Amino acid sequence: MEKTALQQEIRRLLRERHAILLAHYYERAEVQETADILGDSLALSMEAAKTDAEVIVFAGVHFMAESAAILSPEKTVLLPRADAGCPLADMIAPADLARAKQEHPGAAVVTYINSSAAIKAQSDICCTSSNAVRIVNSLTDVGEVLMVPDGNLARYTARLTDRRIIPWPGHCPVHHDLTPEAVGRAKALHPEAAFAAHPECRAEVLEMADFVGSTAGIIRFAVASPRREIILGTETGVIAQIARIAPEKVVIPASDRLACRTMRLTTLEDIRDALVQTRHVITVPEAVAGPARRALERMLAVS
Repeated sequence: MEKTALQQEIRRLLRERHAILLAHYYERAEVQETADILGDSLALSMEAAKTDAEVIVFAGVHFMAESAAILSPEKTVLLPRADAGCPLADMIAPADLARAKQEHPGAAVVTYINSSAAIKAQSDICCTSSNAVRIVNSLTDVGEVLMVPDGNLARYTARLTDRRIIPWPGHCPVHHDLTPEAVGRAKALHPEAAFAAHPECRAEVLEMADFVGSTAGIIRFAVASPRREIILGTETGVIAQIARIAPEKVVIPASDRLACRTMRLTTLEDIRDALVQTRHVITVPEAVAGPARRALERMLAVS
């Protein structure tokens, strides 16, 4: 079926099912175009918590749909692709975190939203890349902070707060694999461009950036920057949104490897089929959902 016809069918199905389609900025452009709400992890978590829709279709990865199910247990949450996982979230298991908590008794556990429900359930509070510093600073009477699972985000946060942060040795492969050499080559080819990087990038890359921020923050920076050219240090799915808002901008990926394979799995056909078949319903047992919900709600209250 042709793209426009598929999009129209999805919009019809969403109306009929009293459903809402949430999509992350890293999704395919045609999926972003079809969404009711487009955003980064924080924005989508907030929308999942407050929507009055009966069905939430999440064009993203598994941990995002889990978070929606945790925050809206009375709603049906659909993940169009069951195999849309997150390599970063897979870099920590519940038993690993339990051992780390034993090794650091008294440490507050701050968990990046890019993690499984089981990890959130063992946490004191969640964070996103846009609010990590605010979340850590909100923890009063805390000595150490165990921050999981993204070590790069933890180290970046530690630079901006006076708390002692213990980083977990995990990383997002898309961001971590961006090297200073690749950024240097892009800067040499585009000397007038501003370089915007995500805090999931390694520290040496962040040192080269004109701006460091979340996905939504990078979009805002790119649109507002007086520079016409922007070198991009995050997943290239954001280019579609920047082009919609500021078509005069020239966005140059700092590497040709800035694409998340699992984020790109979801197609319009997958979304349509999920709505027609009520396919891939995401549920979280209350024994896990309860403590995970507390960690997420604490984050939302600070945000």
